[in-house]
This record gives sequence, C-alpha cells and structure tokens, in this order.
Amino acid sequence: MGLTKKMAQICYDLNFETLPDEVRDRVKYLLLDYLGVAIRGAETESSVPVHRFLSKRQDASRGVPVIATSLRVDAPYAALALGTAAHSLELDDVVNAASLHPAVSVMSAVLAAGYMVGCSGRELMEGIVAGYEVTVKLGIALDPAAHYARGFHPTATCGTLGAAVAAAKILKLDPVGITNAMGIAGSQAAGSMEFLADGAFTKRFHAGWSAHSGLIAALLAGEGFTGPGSIIEGKFGFLHAYSPVSDPGKVLAGWGSPYEVMKTSIKPHACCRYNQGAIDCILQIVSEHGLSPNDIDRVEVSILKAGFALVAEPREVKLNPKSVVDAQFSMPFGGAVAILKGNAFLEQYTMKNISSAAVRDLMIRIHCSENPGIEKEFPQKWPAEVAIITKEGKKYRVRLDHPKGDPENPLTWDEIIEKFKNLATAVFPGDKCSAIVESVRGLENVSDVKLLMEQLQR
Repeated sequence: MGLTKKMAQICYDLNFETLPDEVRDRVKYLLLDYLGVAIRGAETESSVPVHRFLSKRQDASRGVPVIATSLRVDAPYAALALGTAAHSLELDDVVNAASLHPAVSVMSAVLAAGYMVGCSGRELMEGIVAGYEVTVKLGIALDPAAHYARGFHPTATCGTLGAAVAAAKILKLDPVGITNAMGIAGSQAAGSMEFLADGAFTKRFHAGWSAHSGLIAALLAGEGFTGPGSIIEGKFGFLHAYSPVSDPGKVLAGWGSPYEVMKTSIKPHACCRYNQGAIDCILQIVSEHGLSPNDIDRVEVSILKAGFALVAEPREVKLNPKSVVDAQFSMPFGGAVAILKGNAFLEQYTMKNISSAAVRDLMIRIHCSENPGIEKEFPQKWPAEVAIITKEGKKYRVRLDHPKGDPENPLTWDEIIEKFKNLATAVFPGDKCSAIVESVRGLENVSDVKLLMEQLQR
C-alpha cells in the first residue's frame, strides 16, 4: 500500500472514542481560538470584498452561515469566507516544525461541511484531528525553508490536502473516498508568496481557498470523482513537485504520538510567527528595566534564517511598510509598537501607527541579523534573542527558547477565553460571546454543529 493510501486508511480509522482526554480538550481550546480570530477577522478590509462577492451567491434558505455576518452561502463558499477571515489578523494558530497555520484551512472546511450534513461535535473533532495531522505532517516532510524558497505558502498548499481529509471525515467517506479527496486536492494546492512584494490580500485568501478547494475535493470524491492514488509520494506528486528536499519518511513518522494538535502554538501578537518570540523578549526587557523609548539607542534582534526574508529584509522595505500586511511582516515595526505601546495586538497594527513619526523613529533603531546560535534546534524550537542598548551604554539581553503561546509556554484556558472575548466582543455582545465559549467547551455534547454555527451569525 502506497503512502497516500496508508494516510487515508489511518485517517479513516481515527475515532473520537480513542482520542485521549487531553487531545479532546486541546481541540476545543484551538477551536475557540480559531473562532475568536475568524469573528474579528470578518470585520477586516480584506473580508469586505469577499462578503460582497458572496452576497451575489447567497441562499438564505439553504446556505451555510458565514461567521459574523447575516450571509448564507453554499458550503464551499462559506469555507472560503471563514478561512480568509481567520487568516486576516495574523493571530491564527501555528505549528513551528511545519511553519504553517492549520486551523484556518482545516476548521473552516469542517465547520462548513459539518453544517451541511449536521454532524455532531464529536465527529467535528475527529475531522479536526485528522486534518491537523495531514496538514502538519506534509509541511514537515516538505521542509518549510525549501518550500518557502520555491515561493510556496505552506498554509495554502498543505492546508488544501488537510482540509480535504478533514471534510472527507465529516462526509463519512471510506478510505478510497479519502484517497480520492487527497488526489483531487493535490491538483488544487497553491499559494504564492509574492504577496510579500506589496502586501496584497492574497496571503489571507490562501487559507480561504485551501478550505474551499479541500471541501470541493471531498464533495467530488463523495460523488465518485477520482484523483491519483499516489498524490503524496508519486513521481509528479505533492512532495516531489513542491520541494527539492522533501522526505516521504516524515509523513507517517510519529503519527498521533502525540497528535499535532498538542504541538500547535497560539499567537498572542498580531504578526508573523517569526516576530513573536522577539516581541516577547523586547516586552520583557522594557518591563523589567523600566525603559522608555527615549532611553533606547539600539535594539539588536536575532532572527531565524528561515524567517529572515519574511520579516527583516530588504531593510528599506521593512522600515517603510505601506499596509497593515506589510507591518505584520516587519520586525522593526512590531518591535517599535511593542516598545511604544506595551503591546503588539490588533490595536497596534494600524495605518495610524504605520504613519506615526514616533513609530518610524524607533523602527530605525531596530536592527535584525541572523544568529547561528539560535539555529541549532530549529524548527523544533523557535528561539529568539534580543539585546537593547541604552543611550547610557547599558546592555540588556534576553533569550527565549519558546515564545508565549507555544505548548511549552502555553496560554491557559483563561487566557484563551480572554483572547477570544477581546476579539469577539467587537462584533458580538458579551452574553453571546459567553454562550459561544460554553458551547465550545461542551463540544463533545453538541448533537448538531448547526446549533454552534447559528450562534456565530449576526
């Protein structure tokens, strides 16, 4: 049996009853985080044109609810909207070893599919776990740095296959059906990193399209449409086409031991993952030593090689962001607002701050470099190191192996709920937000996911 078919069989066999309690709890934890980000993300400028597009295709009587709107559309279009919104804030979850964001593709697809067929909360959780495993294992097997170097966005590419498997679980496809879903998804997996050139919205769209394409792949497979049974390992398959150094042996290595949901990180800062640890370090130094912006002469930030081109170069570009997307991929901007505002959440990533003279003055004092000393354990760890030199000549240095939000340095349930409410209360009243939290925490007892989805509409 080939690799693709083995994956399909394993995913077919995955059952809620055999999932450890900590995995069930983690799925709910990640789902609540996803929902908060998706709800608030529906308000962003990149979600508005998507909603206009969908408004011309809505079916108020039969469609799937689009989170944080009054729209109802066909399930694949709902997945498109959910994924785009959930990836629009740079606050979505991430798996370090694969350098990708699984929730935005997987959860968007399963929620749309789950509403369509009326699945239970337990079935939804099965789909999520399976989708995360496929998405993340493929990302690791590709080698994230090599995949990025070819110009691909792994959230988009790997997420398409993960979404297909997740949706196939919800649709109750057999191993042959899951294999076909992956095969169909493999011809749709795409996502160009060229958005970095001018801060285009396509980065956000990638997640929506992967959820959309994955669900379509599963639906087609359910109707008997076939896809190549060797889409992962084949001569022209996913691994060989998308990376020059892929390792098929990593796809099934350590499957479920532990499950990838247990290795997924949460973002406390609204920016690229490669900036998160450095911002933690900056905030720690500034807080511990009571530094003001006027005290600081220079900030030296060590950036992992894999992320250097994303957040640190060309320097002149990173010092002159033209959009919020640009700012989210600028280490100098993230460091500057963290120092000035004491935070790097949504409220700091604004056009007002981008044009602020105070922010720009501080940005030019932030210098990024590669550091071989933090590379040794990457990608298992994403170390960060920052030194702040004051105008008086004092130097304060902090190294952090695990940014806040990593499984080794996690946000508590209370912190996740706080993050959810900070995001969602901008859209929904507090009592509705509390009801959503209650539904998610009792997900295994939800008989029909439609009940949860109805709570998420305006």
